[in-house]
Amino acid sequence: MGVGSALRGDDVAGILVAQDLDKFIQRSPKVRLAKVFIGDTAPENVTGEIKKFKPTDIIIVDSADMGKPAGSLELIESGRISGVTFSTHQLPLGILADYLKASLNCQILIIGIQPKKLKFNSKVSPEVKRAAKRFTGIIKDIIGRRIT
Repeated sequence: MGVGSALRGDDVAGILVAQDLDKFIQRSPKVRLAKVFIGDTAPENVTGEIKKFKPTDIIIVDSADMGKPAGSLELIESGRISGVTFSTHQLPLGILADYLKASLNCQILIIGIQPKKLKFNSKVSPEVKRAAKRFTGIIKDIIGRRIT
């Protein structure tokens, strides 16, 4: 699930990853067990769709201020969520992750991409674009190994 806002520069990081993965999955007829959800700024609005899909694993990607260089990728443990500043969405990701985990009995990974700028109407930074592509490539590689 990609989370963020296309209106606030690097806050679009999770959505970029989700859109790229969705295109990959749509073009790959062998990929049937993966689905992409775009949560935008209200990821709680797609929980019904996620529950219908019944995934065993969920990866949530979002822009997160972790105090790292722009474009840094980091797996954010659920216990650390309160110490990380996430983007513009309504419901805190920790609460969303706990709800999905309890509802689906699934594994959840939260990947943060360090933003450079979150100014309204700004463009995504090159560092965050590269990070989104790099993470998307990692996921595509994992999916590719599982279907061959």
